[in-house]
Amino acid sequence: MNIWVIILIPLISAFIGWITIRLLIKMLFHPRKPKKIFGIKFQGILPKKKQQFAEKIGSVVSNKFFSYADIEQKISDPQNLKKILPSIETHVDEFLQVRLSKEMPMISMFIGDKTIHRMKETLLKEIELLFPKVMQQYAGDLKTQFNLEQIIISKLSAFSTDSLEKIFYQALSKELRLAGLMGALIGFIIGIVQVLIIWLTQ
Repeated sequence: MNIWVIILIPLISAFIGWITIRLLIKMLFHPRKPKKIFGIKFQGILPKKKQQFAEKIGSVVSNKFFSYADIEQKISDPQNLKKILPSIETHVDEFLQVRLSKEMPMISMFIGDKTIHRMKETLLKEIELLFPKVMQQYAGDLKTQFNLEQIIISKLSAFSTDSLEKIFYQALSKELRLAGLMGALIGFIIGIVQVLIIWLTQ
């Protein structure tokens, strides 16, 4: 067997393996618009399927990772009220002892410290009862007004393929080089097998 055949077959196979991987990666993004080659229409996978990808990601994120029921439970948790209760109590104190006397001096003349204290306790109890209901209503309104799935879909659909390609290559540059080398290695091994088959059959 010719020595050049023995050398060239594995090298050519390695090159074919490397270029195949590079072309497959390239085909994720190119061509941007449909093009006919030998009568067959070709288009990059992401440009062609971007809307479907956006809809799928929007659905998964809104249903699996972002639950309005969890938000409602979290924001209406009485523990959250306990965290902000000191601030509310300070505000109620200021209102009853300072602002009320300024806004309604006649009424404040007939209200003593005991009455103010009882009023504050009553107001704080009402706030504790009202807080979960208000937060649950707020969460319900949020779900109606804030369509997360549609927002994600519109944002991803508007995102340019050029930007996606740039992010893809920046994030996976090492992995893509490794994939090319693996393709070349597999091609090289296939080339050696071909040489062995030719040698054994001669």
